[in-house]
Amino acid sequence: MFRKLQHAARFLSQSARLMVGVPDYDNYVALMARNHPGETVMSQSAFFRERQEARYGKRSCTTRCC
Repeated sequence: MFRKLQHAARFLSQSARLMVGVPDYDNYVALMARNHPGETVMSQSAFFRERQEARYGKRSCTTRCC
């Protein structure tokens, strides 16, 4: 019973983070270990930066707000 509650809490917190745009680094590490065991894993800061760029895109012009 306790394990089911832990699993539900973990799922809900992961869902909430994804809804507000916070990438899930722990999930990324687990998937890389399972699917690509020989490849290097990005650091947490590099992962966050890559996810932000993927979401918002790189902007070539930094003098404008949009």
